[in-house]
Amino acid sequence: MRARRLRGLRPRLVVAFGLVATVAATTTGALTFREARTGVLQQSQDAVIRQLRTQVGQHAHELGFPPDQSALQRFASDVAATEAQGHWRVLVEFRESSASSVPGDLFEELTPAVREAVGSRRATVFQRVRRDGRTSLVVGMPVTFNALDGEQTSSGVQVFLVVPQTAEQAYVDALVTAVERAMVPALVLAVVLALLAARGVLLPVRALRHATRNIAEGRLDTRLAVNGSDELADLSHTFNETAAALETSVAELREMEARARRFAADVSHELRTPLAAMSAVTDVLDEDAARLDPDTATAVRLISEETVKLARLVDDLMEVSRFDAGAAVLHLDEIDLAESIRRTLASRGWSDCVETHLPAPDELRGRVDPRRLDVVVANLVGNALRHGTRPVRVSLHARRSAGTERLAVVEVRDSGPGIPDDVLPHVFERFYKSDTARTRSEGSGLGLSITAENVRMHGGTVRAANHPAGGALFTVELPLRREELSQEIRS
Repeated sequence: MRARRLRGLRPRLVVAFGLVATVAATTTGALTFREARTGVLQQSQDAVIRQLRTQVGQHAHELGFPPDQSALQRFASDVAATEAQGHWRVLVEFRESSASSVPGDLFEELTPAVREAVGSRRATVFQRVRRDGRTSLVVGMPVTFNALDGEQTSSGVQVFLVVPQTAEQAYVDALVTAVERAMVPALVLAVVLALLAARGVLLPVRALRHATRNIAEGRLDTRLAVNGSDELADLSHTFNETAAALETSVAELREMEARARRFAADVSHELRTPLAAMSAVTDVLDEDAARLDPDTATAVRLISEETVKLARLVDDLMEVSRFDAGAAVLHLDEIDLAESIRRTLASRGWSDCVETHLPAPDELRGRVDPRRLDVVVANLVGNALRHGTRPVRVSLHARRSAGTERLAVVEVRDSGPGIPDDVLPHVFERFYKSDTARTRSEGSGLGLSITAENVRMHGGTVRAANHPAGGALFTVELPLRREELSQEIRS
């Protein structure tokens, strides 16, 4: 459930907004940082180069030509002294001679690339060097003078300046911190906006989900409020149209079903009176059949058999119509289940052709409807005798369900070829017959469906399967203890 919630629409919207805000904030911060850093460093670099050029121009006439060591030293010191905070380190070189503003300074920041660039050009070059965690600006320039023809000529003197960029680095670090701090409110704002957007989207979605559940539970008059003209409003409008069409169709189907049930019940009821008279007549004819000629006796017996079948079909239709109308009633009584099964078999003359494995008298008792239990056992055994192969076995025992409820288990097994796999899912359907070529049979096609309804009314289950050793196996499970069962329970 927790993983399902994390995959819901709200978390996905929040994550999407968060990702968009993170990418936007990161990109904006990176671009801002880059531009600001470039501007700070460029401004510092230009200021240093301008100041160095100015100082070199002011003190170049003091060098003399060729300059000696003392002149180089004085030149380096004078140029470095122009920076008030004393951060400048100046190195002056002329051929093999050199002097620095800081005695003994090795100028490790000065790279061969800068030296080569200064020696090959008559322009100022610069490079940022990071060493030991500190960034420095290295500037190099040749000292030139103007010839009589106006062209600049190199004096051979090269000036190198190393300026630590501590202040600039501190400014850049402060800028990074500011960007990082600005991202946190941006993400919080994005999450808030995501929650608001998710709420705006989820409210109609939740309403749609609730309405769909109502439809699934049978409340077909459920409708959604249509607000606005966006896609969700179109979806709500479509849902309402679909629900209205479904309500109309279901109402029509229910009316047709009700008419069909009333028709079956009315027909069955009207048939019972003439069938009762026909049964009485066929009973008299059966008694006199032995005194009739063979052809007439055969016809009389055929009429008698078909009348019995028709009476059974009418009774089954009446029972089914009561199930459909919700008028079937349980009359519960605490009985000996094994004795009830014995009476069912004896009353139909099946005691000699059915093997039984039943508990001792009064060993297994349950609160059931005796008549409906008789119908269940009779239908299952009769089905096994008609469509299976003898011997037919009936067993009864008790067991505990997974919920520790005590169950009575009735098993009816025949010794035939079993039920085809494609037939098993349909054996409890009304009027279903596995052999389509068998258009007429002793059964009405309703026996197993009536069995299933009777078992369901008791809160039990019935299953059909094939036994591993062969033959069809029907298993009925009935709860032996049920809470607060009234004397009459309507299905």
